[in-house]
Amino acid sequence: MIKKLEFKTRNYEIDFGGKKLTLETGKLAGQANGSITARYEDTIVLATVCLNPEPKEGMDYFPLMVEFEERFYAAGKISGSRFIKREGRPSDRAVLAGRKIDRPIRPLFPKSYRNDVQVMVTALSYDGSIDLATLGTVAASAALMQTNAPFKGPIAAINVGLIDGQFVLNMTEDEIEKSALNLSFAANAERIMMIETEANEVSEEKVFEAMEFGHKAMQAAIEIQHTIAADHQREVAATEEQKIVGIHAEVSNLVADKIKDALAEMDEAARKLKLKTYEEEVLASLEGNYKQIDIQSAFAKVVEKEIRSLILDKGIRPDNRAMEEIRPINIEVGVLPRPHGSALFTRGETQALTIATLASPGMEQFIDTMEGESTKRFMHHYNFPPYSTGEVKPIRSVGRREIGHGYLAEKALKPMIPDSETFPYTIRLVSEILSSNGSSSMAATCGSTLALMDAGIPIKKPVAGIAMGLVTNDDASEYRVLSDLQGLEDFAGDMDFKVTGTADGVTAIQMDTKITGLTYDIVRDTLAQAKKGRLEILSVMLEAIPAPRAEISKYAPKIESIKINPDKIGELIGPGGKNIKKIVEDCGGKEITSIDIEDDGTVMISSIDPEMGAKAIETVKLMTREIKVGEVLTGEIIEIKKDRMTGKEIGAIMAISPKLDGMIHISQISNERVEKVSDKLKVGQTVTAKVVEVDPMKGRISLSIKAMSQNEHA
Repeated sequence: MIKKLEFKTRNYEIDFGGKKLTLETGKLAGQANGSITARYEDTIVLATVCLNPEPKEGMDYFPLMVEFEERFYAAGKISGSRFIKREGRPSDRAVLAGRKIDRPIRPLFPKSYRNDVQVMVTALSYDGSIDLATLGTVAASAALMQTNAPFKGPIAAINVGLIDGQFVLNMTEDEIEKSALNLSFAANAERIMMIETEANEVSEEKVFEAMEFGHKAMQAAIEIQHTIAADHQREVAATEEQKIVGIHAEVSNLVADKIKDALAEMDEAARKLKLKTYEEEVLASLEGNYKQIDIQSAFAKVVEKEIRSLILDKGIRPDNRAMEEIRPINIEVGVLPRPHGSALFTRGETQALTIATLASPGMEQFIDTMEGESTKRFMHHYNFPPYSTGEVKPIRSVGRREIGHGYLAEKALKPMIPDSETFPYTIRLVSEILSSNGSSSMAATCGSTLALMDAGIPIKKPVAGIAMGLVTNDDASEYRVLSDLQGLEDFAGDMDFKVTGTADGVTAIQMDTKITGLTYDIVRDTLAQAKKGRLEILSVMLEAIPAPRAEISKYAPKIESIKINPDKIGELIGPGGKNIKKIVEDCGGKEITSIDIEDDGTVMISSIDPEMGAKAIETVKLMTREIKVGEVLTGEIIEIKKDRMTGKEIGAIMAISPKLDGMIHISQISNERVEKVSDKLKVGQTVTAKVVEVDPMKGRISLSIKAMSQNEHA
């Protein structure tokens, strides 16, 4: 007889944002180094951690992999794809969720750690009660706290909304739609580790209040992880600092003064060349004493140390700017002749070319994820080619960074996009990063605003963005916040804090840190300094184009909408879409004209050819017109109607529209007696008649010529 297998499970329950959060260990994924099942209402995620016990040779960075795995079964659905039902490439939402979990975890490992660490968060059940990345971050941290990884946790994440002036924790999907603020952030017990925010012009002060509110609410989720670590007898493995630590002094003695000289070079290309030359000198001098990768890592650390010392101790930035100074800006709009809108935004050595394209409502993006099916009419895509940094690299598929940066600019602008009733177009923005030296996503945000305005899209308000940097000492008692972060400062600094907004409030925030979190003072000062910089950038943008153009591009489709009786929709579409397809073909084809029909009877005709658009509108009107008694119509006789039994002519059929006709009975042709219809009417003849009866049940329309008055005949 087979014995029953018993699990040694442990459950930990806490109040998390007003609802119960349960963390369970001991049942699922027992061979992973760490495994936690987190449940919030009916949403359940599994977080696992696997560690490589040996460091990876030849690595000059921490090989952490964080993956978020969405499963359609979690929401009780099967993929809507006709051909592929198995989950494949992660959706953008899954990629963004993985990034949100990764970003607060990564800084809490030693920078010299070279062991492979893989964190996987899998959605097992989903009811929309909590953001999956929020729950996944708590579960991932708890799973890490079970292992001997040198993880300086724990951390937790929480979601804060602002509905009717009140803060709401861990919003449901429905609540997010109503909220002016969607603040997701992660933190340890004292400091903020990661921020991801969408907002509709919320003040910096209100965002800060929301952060304080959420931080208090997440403390229980942080504290319980210490209990989990103790219950699993967690002992953090001793980590040996890489040999790079022992090389620092030698490298510094060889080139510290030269590095200072290179950092004073204003031109980035010249600065890079000098640093490369000095690195090669160090490699030649120490060759055979250490591994090349260790020498290179040591050199990078010395460069970083010198940059930090200049900024923190002397208040000198690599390009000699003041802490709040923004690099010179150049703006051009309408730079491309055929696209519907375009703008070139250059700030220092960072340059973004953004192109706006308008299309019909039917060109909306269809999104099929485990959360559900939806459509998106406004989208922003971000491309970061290797030439933007002067490098040679193979072109691969879009990476996590491109998806994340693209979404940041998209959510920054989304609250300012006119609604579909006001402006019924599908809108796509593409930002090509042509040159990058820091803050390229913020250049894309500014360029996107300018391209939208150049395209004549009536945005509510212009949006600008700025990236802020930080250099701080060990206990954060001394720090300097840097406006308009550039590449070298990002490399050596402690945070990348991006803020976007209008003149009246914040629309998006994305913050990453390389240290064990930001204090409240740093966050508050950064938000205030970012606002000042954002307003300065906005003023420059409005000098280039003060308002959206009055007209959209002549190359963009023109959209006209008409209302029809919803009962006529089926008739307009026709079997298998036959009628609609015929109208489109007759009006230049789908490259010229498109027709979209909504359930309420709204028909939108989009065409890049005004004549073809007008023709499509008239055809739709004719096909769906509702005939009323007393209406006078003009049309062509298309048939002489005969009685089936006797063969006697009984009337004539007059075409009213391509799909609608009416009957003129022989008795309604003239006041005089008519022996034969063909004596008075011929096929192809154009006549005018009055509607005398409409039978909607049988689809019959009766017409009369003799009922016409003398004036109507004329």
